Amino acid sequence: MSLPTTQRSTRTDRLLLTAAIDLSRLSPPAPTHYAVGALLADHTGTVLATGYTGETDPHLHAEEAALAKLTPTDRPVTLYTSLEPCTVRKSRPTPCTDLILTAGITRVVLALREPLLFADCHGVETLLHNGIEVIEIPDLGHRVHDINAHLFRP
Repeated sequence: MSLPTTQRSTRTDRLLLTAAIDLSRLSPPAPTHYAVGALLADHTGTVLATGYTGETDPHLHAEEAALAKLTPTDRPVTLYTSLEPCTVRKSRPTPCTDLILTAGITRVVLALREPLLFADCHGVETLLHNGIEVIEIPDLGHRVHDINAHLFRP
């Protein structure tokens, strides 16, 4: 049974999530992973870092790429990610949900839960169980699906 997410999105949430989705278009298309974009913002909505799947390494996840760019003085509060953060990885030992929890992020805003194509992901549930506020904006999910359409074709 999946836990319900909160639905208190703001105008800023929609704008920054849209920017994360647009950023995912930079991800090199591949048959082995989703194209995902991520932004990290502080409490004022200022973007501190961005990342996308495969940005510097084919195995790099968007959230991981953005988190790696933070400076020691950055205080991210919200992660905007086009796709649900992973709980299972084949290419690295630490899933993105663990990286998010370690970074002290308190909110995650996403457009689409991970389809059952590569892994059985429980990112939303993991984050909620750890006290992270999760906001889904599902009416933007079709854009994420469209960007990853190459994975869903027979």
